Amino acid sequence: MGQWEGAIAYIEATPTIRDVLLSGGDPLTLSDDKLAWLLARLRRIPHVELLRLGTKVPAVLPQRITPVLTRLLKRYHPLWMSLHFTHPDELTPEVQQACGRLGDAGIPLGSQTVLLAGVNENVATMRQLMHGLLTMRVRPYYLYQCDPIVGSAHFRTSVAKGLEIIQGLRGYTTGYAVPTYVIDAPGGGGKIPLCPPAVVTRDGNVLVLKNYAGHLYRYPDPDATLGAPVEPTRV
Repeated sequence: MGQWEGAIAYIEATPTIRDVLLSGGDPLTLSDDKLAWLLARLRRIPHVELLRLGTKVPAVLPQRITPVLTRLLKRYHPLWMSLHFTHPDELTPEVQQACGRLGDAGIPLGSQTVLLAGVNENVATMRQLMHGLLTMRVRPYYLYQCDPIVGSAHFRTSVAKGLEIIQGLRGYTTGYAVPTYVIDAPGGGGKIPLCPPAVVTRDGNVLVLKNYAGHLYRYPDPDATLGAPVEPTRV
């Protein structure tokens, strides 16, 4: 509790903090009483607008998501939750029930997935996972490139593989099922989004764009000042 009090005191004294994430270790491994105490203390801080929980518990310990817990969490809205899924085999009936309870409590759910060699590094598996998440009211949020940490080499794929997967999702399914592919930059650089290149070239005041199917389109750049207005056309 001493460390928590110190952190809460810092947040109270720093009005620029509007968003607080509870994560690492998993906050849903706390008892209901401790979790309620922590959320209540944070909710009393006027400038904290948003509370978030980062948790793997619904995927690995779905029985923890009890009706009692969801009633507790519902008291502290606006409350969001970031879940962690890596493979469609995790989407069991028990997990579906757990996510359903959280969704019924009005908690927006997002999923963070790590790209792992030998686990989910192909379009078919990733599409199945993303579609399954949406049926549970979990919005695919981030697809992470596996960090270059000690012991992870056998799980790491190339960045080209991640771009290939995004290319295989975008345009072939609903946009809700396409996460943002990111690298968490070493040294605290933050999340850097990656996507297949769409701008092919510029032709005067027109951009030449490539869509998901590889077709090229000419599109007027609204910031361009050269020439007359141009209507969008396919190349």
